[in-house]
Amino acid sequence: MSGPRDQDFLQDEPNGGPDEATVESAADGEVEGKDEPEASMGLLDHLGELRSVLIHSALAALAATILCWFWSADLLDLLIRPIKEHGVFFTAPNEAFLTRLKLSGAVGMFVVAPFIFFKIYGFILPGLYRRERKVVTPLLIATTGLFYSGVSFAFLVVIPQVIRFLLSFGTDVMSPLIGVGPYFGFVSRLCLAFGLVFELPLLVLALSWIGVVNPRMLLRTWRYAIVIIAILSAVLTPPDVVSQVMMAGPVLVLYMSSVLIAIVVTRRKRNED
Repeated sequence: MSGPRDQDFLQDEPNGGPDEATVESAADGEVEGKDEPEASMGLLDHLGELRSVLIHSALAALAATILCWFWSADLLDLLIRPIKEHGVFFTAPNEAFLTRLKLSGAVGMFVVAPFIFFKIYGFILPGLYRRERKVVTPLLIATTGLFYSGVSFAFLVVIPQVIRFLLSFGTDVMSPLIGVGPYFGFVSRLCLAFGLVFELPLLVLALSWIGVVNPRMLLRTWRYAIVIIAILSAVLTPPDVVSQVMMAGPVLVLYMSSVLIAIVVTRRKRNED
């Protein structure tokens, strides 16, 4: 037999616990409040999206190359401006055609690079958390801006000085005879090297953010950084003092700036944690 207390307990039990609808709504609210990526896609959907990105990027690069071909003569005149007084030559029947074609492709890729980066960003965007998107978006903009800055600095500032310095070693009996193909390779390699080296601040910032390196330690070991930057400048540039110094100087400034920025960012991250 059950007493009065047992009857009261049996009567209160259905209403004493949480309502099922309340539990489900609370669970739904927690799921909606989480920082999750967008709706997941299947493997075939991802492959189809990746194929679309690759096709659109290839078509954009091809279209830009074709358009640049019509101005390839003017682009070539702009390319050889630092050595215009000495002139350039081609030693094979197809060398001039191939050089103009390579120049059109390089300039076309340079023009459509932001579009390609945008397509890649759109492909990886659904798989990112909201807080990761806030980091990736400015990172993509900074990556593009630094690469363009490095290439522009190399073409407008470094290459004319390097060409003038290297050609100064000629004598009365030894005059330059520069082929258009080797000259294009020289300029393109130097521009690419400066474009990649100018990404150093983002590399230091990313390594500091994920905890691989300590920015304060990098700031204390600046002497070793100078040696490493000098070695990289000697490897990535032609064997002359001018190009090495003109690469090492800006890279060193970018390195110190990136370390200071990394200190501020890691300190803010530590406070948030």
